[in-house]
Amino acid sequence: MFGYVRFFKPELKIKEYETYRAVYCSLCKYMGKEYGLISRMTLSYDFTFLALLSAALQDTCPAFKGGRCTFNPLKKCNYAKDGAAFDMPAAAAVITVYNKVLDNINDSKGFKKLGFLISKPIFSSMRKRAAKKYPEIDTAITEYMQKQALLEKDLEQSVDKAADPTANALGYLFSLCSEDENNKRVLDRLGYCIGRYIYLLDAACDFEEDKKSGSYNVFKGICNTKEEVIKTVTPQLYNNINEAAKAFELLELKRYKTILGNVLYLGLENCFKKELQNEKSL
Repeated sequence: MFGYVRFFKPELKIKEYETYRAVYCSLCKYMGKEYGLISRMTLSYDFTFLALLSAALQDTCPAFKGGRCTFNPLKKCNYAKDGAAFDMPAAAAVITVYNKVLDNINDSKGFKKLGFLISKPIFSSMRKRAAKKYPEIDTAITEYMQKQALLEKDLEQSVDKAADPTANALGYLFSLCSEDENNKRVLDRLGYCIGRYIYLLDAACDFEEDKKSGSYNVFKGICNTKEEVIKTVTPQLYNNINEAAKAFELLELKRYKTILGNVLYLGLENCFKKELQNEKSL
């Protein structure tokens, strides 16, 4: 994913920040254990949020223990003793990254494309392992990515239609965090809004680069400058954040509500302002 679902550190208590870091490190370690060292390098804030949400809905609270970071042995980290809450997010991350590599191969040229082609077998191997554990996720993500590719091939100019596959993919993944039917419906809505936010922000950030390279970008058909893109996308980003917050308030969480709320109420807005308007993160 793209790393746009971030926390807002100034408003987190120290113990909350340490919990967030523990979940991040636990997911990183779990991905390395299940899918190899390279998979750990693909970890993003987006899937950390999914892991945090998954842990927040588990019946039992994850217990953490101290350890050392593989990449920096001098760094002390906290890791979850039980990886149950991280199994699905880890597999979803690996499958999504593989499909993103395929998308990059189609969109890139020259040495950049060659780099993705060289790395494809590595990510393909990870994806196969994840798909064995969660074939339904592999099938769903592949279908959503294919729909996305068709829309781009047809040069879709409707922002709503262009954002729909990514939004639906995140909605599906979020719904897997709970077996409760009421929660599943709310999670689907929450994921949809966040997925739409991610797609629109990424397209807005890539506007100038895509315009130069000739790659597809939904805003190319309705905007001429980055300033116009910002003016167009900002109200939509706020709407997605507000709708996500409404869904979030309906969830029956067992823990981590303050941390998750920090991401939704403060982190998302701070992130897009930083990315689009070059405002300094507070």
